[in-house]
Amino acid sequence: MLDKFRVDQSVAIVTGGSKGIGKAITLALAETGADIAVVSRTDQQDIREAVTGLGRRYLHYEADLTKRKQAREVVPAVAEEMGDVNILVNNAGIIRRSPASDYSEADWDDVLEIDLTAAFILSQAAGRIMLKAGKGKIINVGSVLSFQGGINVLAYATSKHGIAGLTKALSNDWASKGINVNALAPGFIETGFTELLQKDPERSKAIIGRTPAGRWGVPDDIAGAAVFLASPASDYIHGVILPVDGGWMAW
Repeated sequence: MLDKFRVDQSVAIVTGGSKGIGKAITLALAETGADIAVVSRTDQQDIREAVTGLGRRYLHYEADLTKRKQAREVVPAVAEEMGDVNILVNNAGIIRRSPASDYSEADWDDVLEIDLTAAFILSQAAGRIMLKAGKGKIINVGSVLSFQGGINVLAYATSKHGIAGLTKALSNDWASKGINVNALAPGFIETGFTELLQKDPERSKAIIGRTPAGRWGVPDDIAGAAVFLASPASDYIHGVILPVDGGWMAW
């Protein structure tokens, strides 16, 4: 049974894979057998050393995912260097906080471009490869705000609802073709993304109090779920938005 949770002889792309949740997913996929292509603006030597130290191939692909031309080039470039892409993790994202009445069009455009449009572009490109192979795993990273509205995060909540829709729509198109498209919905995780909330004693206390597990999550809490969705163990799971949230959505 444990073999079903391995991803040996796979090539995995992880966008935003150099820090936070993306880094944890990158390392977990490498530990369970995948060769790794990290898409980010900076190459982290510790990740490179960790992945290659496990005997896996590693590629850092620098791209600005706000630029559609660069986003379109990611999957073909990785496939040319490493072979067919078997796993795609659309993790890259940004957040801009502002009251809705003051939210700028520029912030709206930036967030939607990275958090949603780039996921579509990369999924479509990876899907073309996976359709020819008759198999593949696409994992989008949503949020508990794929279900809720949040506070002062208009574009982010919109993009994460969009991720849920993208996941279900692609799943409906591709499930019968051997491609699994699912999404993770992290709760409040200790990363740079949530640093402002962590440093606000009242807000942090409220978050912990609202979370049945009674604590903030950490990136490694997400990694196991990502490996599951990337592995043969999830072959009959399609179109799911999986909360990994300490029970937040059950409250």
